[in-house]
Amino acid sequence: MPSNSHNIAFDLGGVVIALSYENAIRRFEEIGLTDARQHLDAFHQHGIFGDLESGRISAEVFRAELSKIIGRQLTMDECFYAWHGYVESVPQRNLDMLLRLRQQGYKVCLLSNTNPFMMQWACSPAFDGGHHSIDYYFDRLYLSYECKVMKPSPEIFRMMLEGQQTTADETLFIDDSPNNCAAAEALGIHTLCPQNNEDWIPALKSYLKL
Repeated sequence: MPSNSHNIAFDLGGVVIALSYENAIRRFEEIGLTDARQHLDAFHQHGIFGDLESGRISAEVFRAELSKIIGRQLTMDECFYAWHGYVESVPQRNLDMLLRLRQQGYKVCLLSNTNPFMMQWACSPAFDGGHHSIDYYFDRLYLSYECKVMKPSPEIFRMMLEGQQTTADETLFIDDSPNNCAAAEALGIHTLCPQNNEDWIPALKSYLKL
């Protein structure tokens, strides 16, 4: 990584937090979405799930549309319960590393395809077990449903670079999606692409020469 690199952007699911795709499937099936596996994706949502994560529809419209698909009126709590199935754990080592990077002067941001239900949890003290919400660990959050665009669109990467007041060559992006990393690389952004839930800290330390 070039010596002038100072901005590090992290994906949320599979990188900062450990994901369980299978548990999310089970929870959506529990609330009545019998073909949940056809609706959900580990990396890039589509249909009303994609509409929610790209900010085209609100959480309430998502609840209403999912209710129609399932055939009964869902509550917002049921939608939250199902989406939260994606959260397997929040490894403490990851949180410690985020704070260490910030203490050492790196700009640290989140760049995530996500939705209001996931962020309802992440923006509460429940995120790290009752102490701090996710924004304690990051300088800024770039969330697809707020940005109105999803990775791997180049637009969301450009929004992040502009918001961080930095350049592609000064940025490292860490994401477990090869497609998202390829999109970042096409813009000149440096990348690390760990496997879903892999411990990326050794690779990052090596890259930054920490």
